[in-house]
Order: sequence, then C-alpha cells, then structure tokens
Amino acid sequence: MPGVFAEVRDGDRTWRGAAGVADVATRRPVTAGMRHRVGSITKTFTAAAVLQQVESGRIGLDTPIGRYLPRLVPGARGQAVTVRMLLNHTSGLAEYLPYAYPSLKGFPVFADTGPESLDDNRFTRFHPTELIGMGVAAPPAGAPGGTPGVYSNTNYLLLGALLEEVTGATAEECITRNVIERAGLQDTALPTGPYVDGPHSRLYEEWFGMIDPPRDYSVFDMSWVGPAASLISTVADLNRFYRLLLAGEVVSPWSLAQMRHTVPVVSQEGRTIDYGLGLHPMEIPGQGTYWGHGGTVWGGGALAMTRADGERQLCVAVNAQRWNRLDASGTPRPHPIDAALAAFYRLATGG
Repeated sequence: MPGVFAEVRDGDRTWRGAAGVADVATRRPVTAGMRHRVGSITKTFTAAAVLQQVESGRIGLDTPIGRYLPRLVPGARGQAVTVRMLLNHTSGLAEYLPYAYPSLKGFPVFADTGPESLDDNRFTRFHPTELIGMGVAAPPAGAPGGTPGVYSNTNYLLLGALLEEVTGATAEECITRNVIERAGLQDTALPTGPYVDGPHSRLYEEWFGMIDPPRDYSVFDMSWVGPAASLISTVADLNRFYRLLLAGEVVSPWSLAQMRHTVPVVSQEGRTIDYGLGLHPMEIPGQGTYWGHGGTVWGGGALAMTRADGERQLCVAVNAQRWNRLDASGTPRPHPIDAALAAFYRLATGG
C-alpha cells in the first residue's frame, strides 16, 4: 500500500494521521488533508438529496420510478420499481459496468475479467442515460422488491436522473447546492472533468495482480459512475458530513429513520450486507453500531464510519486498490494489508 491517511474523532478530540507516499516515483508523502476520490460514499450524498425532495413533496419514496422516468424504465418494470427500491438496491436492475467496460464482462467473477477497459475508457465521456440503458436492458438481477437485493450502480444513476427531472437542475448541481454546501463542506465536489483539483495522491490500480506494476488512474473521467461514485472529498469533510447527517441536520429525522431502515443486499464482493437508503451499518464488537459507507474507484478507496450516537468517527483513505491475488476459484486471497486495515479500524473505533 503506497499511502494511507485518516481522521478519527472522539467527541471534541480529533486525530489525523498519514503514512507512506502519494507518488511512488517522486516519494512525495501523503498528508491527511489531501483531496481524494471516495467512490460509492457518493451514494449517501445522492440519497440525502433524494430524501430532501421527498420531504418537499416532489418525490414519493414508494412511487414507481416509471411515473417520473417512463422512457428510462418503461412498461411494467417502471411501474414495479419504486424510488425506495433504487435507494436500497432491491430494484432488481442489473449493474451496467460489464457492458460499458467489455473487459469486465465476467464481473462479479473477477477471474473472468481483465483491466484493458480501464485504459480504453480513461477519457471516455459517458452519458448517464447510455449507462442506464445498459443496466435496464441487461438480464435482471432479481425481482423488484425482492431480497436479498443486489448492489447496482444503475440504481443511483437513475436517482441522479430523477433529481434532474424534478428539480430542473443537473444532479451534480442539486447535490452540491442542497447537500455539500448545506453541510459546509469546503473540499468536497462532484468533478466535471478527469482531474482532481488541489493536493491529492496518485491512485494505483492492481486489478488482482493483473496490472504489474500498479498503474496510476488518478486522471480519469468519472462520468462512468457520476452520482453513484464520482465524489471528491477529504477525510475531514466526510467525518463532518456523516456527523451532521446522523444528527438530523442534512435531512429530517423522519428521512434519517428511512435511511437507517435496512434490508439484506448482496455487495459487489459477493457478501450479504444490511443496507438502508444510501447508508449501511457496521457492527464493531464492544462499541455498538457504526453507520456510513465505503467506496472504491480505479486505484483509490475510502471508508467513513460514524457511531450511532455521533460521538466517535473514523474516515480512512488508501491510494491503491485490488491488491489481493485470486485463488484457483477466483476468490480474492487474504492479504496482510487487509489485516493491517482491520487492526486500524479496531483501534480507531475504540476497540
């Protein structure tokens, strides 16, 4: 792992730390204040923006998405899939990624994938309706409302399109104005191009040992995930955001209760997790329930966790991804990095 940086909060006390390098060639060190691509942590921001529109009466949480976006989700399926099902990944809509990135056609069986599409699409500007169309046209991942649900970025691109339909602004404008600015986040933004502004790390993708040496993907057009996973932020901003969210200062207490109502969902790693509306709980032995989200992009990852009472928080970022090699069955093997991160999580959460 080239570099790792984090912020931990306990009441009014804050610790920030960083180790390693942001650039393996120049040996420039990482710092705790660096801006970073935080992947699917974006989903909590998008979900909060949708819940705000539910509060205003523009969106019905249990209204079929076909009433808002009949061209994107037509026919019976559009009448069966509700806004809530998009938020908690029980829509049954498939993931579009293996159709947008042909070398990932075997996804989620990683042994049947390759990294070639990452280079092919570094500067590709996808339109969200193009990606949504791939997910809607693909064989369903399940029946609408069925559990366990299946995690799918198609759901959150549709939520971005829904925000545009009901507000008249782009999803990025809506999330920025109503969530990012409302929470007072100074170093958080949804990108409009392939670059990260401000101090940041390079991002090293290994793709399970298929990219050797690891390749830098810090310059990448993030339209392939948009309001599902393109956010740029800092560990301090993310801790501030989740603290305010869980205090009922970003959405109403009613909306927060909806966000924390979970169902079983199969993650992209094949694990069944409890998932709410853009939030999921993590049980820490001896410390209770933490709420938050994790995220990955090509070469980078982050995890943000806030204890249910809002008093203890952890946000950690890393600048490499998919460091695990695969075993004969195509399952990622355990790696010392996994154990080191787990030990840090235990320490940072008070264990």
